[in-house]
Amino acid sequence: MFKMIPLSVALLVPLLGASSLSFATEAPKQTLMKREVREPEAATGFYAKEAVLGKEYMVASANPYASQAGFAMLEAGGSAVDAAIAVQLVLTLVEPQSSGIGGGAFMLHWHNGEKKLTTFDGRETAPKSAMSDLFLQANGKPLSWRDAVVGGRSVGVPGLLASLKQAHEQFGKLPWQTLFKPAIELAEHGFIVSPRLEKLLAMGFNPGLHKLPEINRYFFPNGKMVKAGDVLKNPKLAKALKSIAIDGIEVFYQGWLAKRIVAEVQNSPISPGLLTLDDMRNYQAKERQAVCGRYHLYKVCGMAPPSSGGISVIQILAQLQSFNLAKFEPNALQAVHLLTQSFRLAFADRAKYIADADFVPVPTEGLIAPEYLAKRAQLIRPDIDMGKAEAGQPTGSLVVGTDSAIEKPSTSHLSIVDKQGNAVSMTSSIENGFGSALMVEGFILNNQLTDFSLAPRENGKLVANSVEGLKRPRSSMAPMMVFNPDGSLKLVVGSPGGSRIINYVAHTIVAVLDWQLDVQTAINLPKVTNRNKVTTLELGKEIAQLKPALEAKGHPVQVRPLNSGLHAIELTKSGLIGGADPRREGLVLSR
Repeated sequence: MFKMIPLSVALLVPLLGASSLSFATEAPKQTLMKREVREPEAATGFYAKEAVLGKEYMVASANPYASQAGFAMLEAGGSAVDAAIAVQLVLTLVEPQSSGIGGGAFMLHWHNGEKKLTTFDGRETAPKSAMSDLFLQANGKPLSWRDAVVGGRSVGVPGLLASLKQAHEQFGKLPWQTLFKPAIELAEHGFIVSPRLEKLLAMGFNPGLHKLPEINRYFFPNGKMVKAGDVLKNPKLAKALKSIAIDGIEVFYQGWLAKRIVAEVQNSPISPGLLTLDDMRNYQAKERQAVCGRYHLYKVCGMAPPSSGGISVIQILAQLQSFNLAKFEPNALQAVHLLTQSFRLAFADRAKYIADADFVPVPTEGLIAPEYLAKRAQLIRPDIDMGKAEAGQPTGSLVVGTDSAIEKPSTSHLSIVDKQGNAVSMTSSIENGFGSALMVEGFILNNQLTDFSLAPRENGKLVANSVEGLKRPRSSMAPMMVFNPDGSLKLVVGSPGGSRIINYVAHTIVAVLDWQLDVQTAINLPKVTNRNKVTTLELGKEIAQLKPALEAKGHPVQVRPLNSGLHAIELTKSGLIGGADPRREGLVLSR
């Protein structure tokens, strides 16, 4: 068991280069994890964290280096979008297993002055030549996930940079090049490998780490795995980021980096892929209309398809409205039961109907219509688990099959509020831990095409989320914002966690709105999930004690680690309250 000693701001400043980033002499308010001198809880390995308060601006992200980079942009007068870009570029370096410029993202942006919500879709697209049989074997059966994930076949066109550039053009204040300085300097001078990165490398769940040469050389130099406390440099990434900073994203989508990406995918020693230069050149990030619904007096907004997160979280909350969760103690037995039943209903609809709405008709309005959700809520029984829920029939629905996508929990989330009250909620991902394991110029390429249904048909019916050329795979990413009855922003929240993201985010919103917990306490709460299969309780936490009582209600129950990575900011009359998930290494910084 290792001691999880958090990196302090004092340690981060020399590594980031204080002079070039104009750090304030006064240290920002930060989460210091007051129990750092003690061993973490034996079963879970994490410390509880305390809420961070702020008056002017705040950044909450998955890694201390990244939070410090975003905070530096806010200190320099940058916008929430500026800070988000700086955070994400650093995450590419220090949290490479989760997200990066080789992947994609969904971003919500709140313009406080104009009271306007804008969403940016930076989801990956399938190569133009991809067809529904992409992941089928010669016998017509889908590949196993392990055979599908590694190598070039699973790589979609990375959309992250295009969406960040689109957001910056509208809402950025600082020069594009400035936003790259922290990541470039860290890549050149080195960052301290975290215990979490060491642990994920040691787990070895991505077979590509040992099968593909470039990623193996980086994480296993001279045949020895990098360890926590090592200083790891990435000069190739520094070179790539310098080029993008100076010459723009064109070098990534049309220039030398695009050529390197395509060559790596097409010539992968494992499962060569279909990606072409035309696919890279023609990629477009998209603005989409947010999906919004009511929960009590609040307005809850998220991403539209191809994300399933926004619709599903809204469904879960709306289906619970009549049960008055506020009367229960946090994570009380009956509250947990009701949450799982609503989870089941939302996941049933999600599996059948949600996909890229540019390619298939998605009954978005029908899925979040109050009358439809009221009928769905009537299926919830307070005394017994409903078992596997069937999809409903919302207005506009078609007869389609249920998909077989496998979504892995390696993603990242950041929440930011700037001095003007503008906010960003952004979730980004390369999908599996360490993605496709193809590494190009210091960054890892995604395996997001395995978020499509591996089987294109189910019982003879076409699956909405089947592979098609230029289509975007369905996602569970759920960056969300909650608004007060007067229209002001209340909560900025999101999480990694694969398809469990939906559970984590909905549970946290309930904890803040119904149970009146501050965001950090809400994030700290022991987790419960159900993806229309098994009710899962978090290992080593008191919620696991509910197992016998839930089984008495008919639940199939398992107890296991639940590795959420929630980062949230609550806006109150007295200021900002920030929270970072103790299950990961995130940090909140504020002024």
